[in-house]
Amino acid sequence: MPQIAVIVGSLRRESFNLRLAHALEKLAPEDFIFQYLDIGQLPLYNQDDDGQQAESVLQFKQAVSASQGLLFVTPEYNRSIPGVLKNALDHASRPYGTSVWPGKPAGVLGASIGAIGTALAQQHLRNVLAYLDVPTLGQPEVFLKVDDAFFAEDGSVASEDSRKFLQKWMDAYVAWVKKHAAGLPAFTDSATQGPSTAAERQPWSS
Repeated sequence: MPQIAVIVGSLRRESFNLRLAHALEKLAPEDFIFQYLDIGQLPLYNQDDDGQQAESVLQFKQAVSASQGLLFVTPEYNRSIPGVLKNALDHASRPYGTSVWPGKPAGVLGASIGAIGTALAQQHLRNVLAYLDVPTLGQPEVFLKVDDAFFAEDGSVASEDSRKFLQKWMDAYVAWVKKHAAGLPAFTDSATQGPSTAAERQPWSS
């Protein structure tokens, strides 16, 4: 059963990107397990702490390490990725030589009320992931302009056309994970502390 570590780049309680992640989960195969990782509780990265990382950092790294795939769903802040997302990426790559990112197959997408639909943020994120040796699905790409009407009452995608489009993305992502995760450790219930919620604390519109 592939376990997917879901990392949402927004901390807002009603985040469009968190809602998008949950909608995508409904399009995935039943045997895929989605674990939402809380990046809002990670301290700011400080190299002085490499020798004794905070418990929240160790738990985050453990959850990433135990996963067979990564799903990044992020807004775009000032033409780039949110600082909280970059902070999480840095934490899990340190100390030097102990990064938990390499080899984990990833999907990247995002939603915004803006016209470009997180295109620049996704490109910046892909640049970081390439350096971290994370094989990232290239096609199809998803740049979504959304509002509340994009989602149905049950949290799914309201429009049939949008749902079909995202289903194609999910099908490609599932194949990507299965292709690259063959050599990764199998998920077991003892591998992590169990699913956590994507805590949303800051009043960003994302």
